[in-house]
Amino acid sequence: MSLGRAITTVGGYTLLSRIVGFVRDIVLSAVLGSGPVADAFIIAFKLPNFFRRLFAEGAFSAAFVPLFARELEGNGRAAAVAFARQAHAGLLLILVPFSLLLIVGMPLAVSLLAPGLPDSSTTFELAVRFGRIAFPYLIFISLASLYGGVLNGIDRFAEVAVTPVLLNIALIGAVLGLTPFLPNAGYAASIGVAIAGLAQWLWLLISCSRDGVGMKLVWPRYTERVARLVKLATPVAIGGGVQQISTMLDVVWASLLPAGSISALYYADRLAQLPLGVVGIAVGTALLPLLARQLRAGQVDAAMANQNRAIEFGLLFSLPSTAALWLLADPMIRVLFEHGQFGPADTGRASGALAAFALGLPAFVLVKALTPGFFAREDTRTPLYIAIVSITVNMALNAVFLYGTPLAQVGIALATSISGWLNTVMLGAVLMRRGQLKPDARLISRALRTAIATIGMGAVLVACLAVLHSPLSHPNLLGVAALAAVCAIGGLAYGLLAMALGVLNLADLRFMLRRQTPPAAEDAPAEP
Repeated sequence: MSLGRAITTVGGYTLLSRIVGFVRDIVLSAVLGSGPVADAFIIAFKLPNFFRRLFAEGAFSAAFVPLFARELEGNGRAAAVAFARQAHAGLLLILVPFSLLLIVGMPLAVSLLAPGLPDSSTTFELAVRFGRIAFPYLIFISLASLYGGVLNGIDRFAEVAVTPVLLNIALIGAVLGLTPFLPNAGYAASIGVAIAGLAQWLWLLISCSRDGVGMKLVWPRYTERVARLVKLATPVAIGGGVQQISTMLDVVWASLLPAGSISALYYADRLAQLPLGVVGIAVGTALLPLLARQLRAGQVDAAMANQNRAIEFGLLFSLPSTAALWLLADPMIRVLFEHGQFGPADTGRASGALAAFALGLPAFVLVKALTPGFFAREDTRTPLYIAIVSITVNMALNAVFLYGTPLAQVGIALATSISGWLNTVMLGAVLMRRGQLKPDARLISRALRTAIATIGMGAVLVACLAVLHSPLSHPNLLGVAALAAVCAIGGLAYGLLAMALGVLNLADLRFMLRRQTPPAAEDAPAEP
């Protein structure tokens, strides 16, 4: 499958997931609001997600996918599947006792995550209860991530990309269906998280079996391949741990602020994650197995060209998304979330954080396009060292913004964006210094023209905000229609400007979807 087709497959299904996720967040904000119950659920939900990114989507995927691709390319599918089953057994051996330990020690885990909450507080007690209900999600989603790596390795992207939809559907169904029978909606949402993990695991387990790479249980053995996996995964796990500790520290900082700050950051981050999930994750997911196979086959020029195209694709969508989220932060939060228990004060807190998160969006997307350049070469240490530097800066900025300025939760989001840009610059600089990334003429030219198209779109959005200020001030159906109109006009303006400037080329896109090697690697259309 070509890079372009893989990105559009993953991105398309991820977009569907994010749309369903918006419905989920609207339901959660209306039912949970942003008080103690909401803060407690968000703390409980972040715990398994912290370790999920540590065990599964971070360290494990970055190390496993290149090794699986090597086995697939060198020894065939049977050997690759045998390796995957050993990795599966080893992961289970770690996950099950670890999860049991965390469930028993949940009060300590919550104390470390949110030290600003008194142990006797309602929020603390609820977070412990919700955490124990939701934590089994870690086992299921970590195994699902392994299955996803196997499926991506054999170019089966759709089954994996559609999986997050199950989480959103399970949460919506649980909150709406179970809340009337439970003390509060937090219990229902926590049960929904556990059910979602089970559903995602079963879905990908069946998908693997259907595609001939079934994950049967085997006795764990410390083979040479498993030892290599551990060696590669350990630096990424440390780096991922540092990264996730930084993310969790955002909750720690927010727990020291007035009630509602944790949930304000959560809702802002959810909106900022839409373009990151659709574009950034799609680029990273599609690029890593492709680079690993091409480098294994000695196709260095093709790998370089694909990395350029991935960066170009990321900028094409992240730059206009940044402008839109920054300019539309207040009306977006108001229209989408200001219902039920979520009030105007919550809108003010969340919109400021969203604008700050938006500033770092291109950096977060570019990191997804740059790190495969290291992981595909089985270099997991360099991103670790870079992550440690950027996260140290993040923590220092959090302290400065929180205690030296009145920015509150906006400062937490701003520190995240600044450290994201530092991470991106350092990753790119190292790849270029090693000669593993050389921005070609097409990338440089299109990046500049993408920026110009984004500025033009921003001007159009400012005009729309002035004209539709009144309806956008109200969280009702008219406000929804006005926001949809602004987004549609802005998207149309950007599309037209991008085509006029030669950034979007339909023939070029068809070429990318049809072929493995992107246009810049061989007979690319001439730049206008």
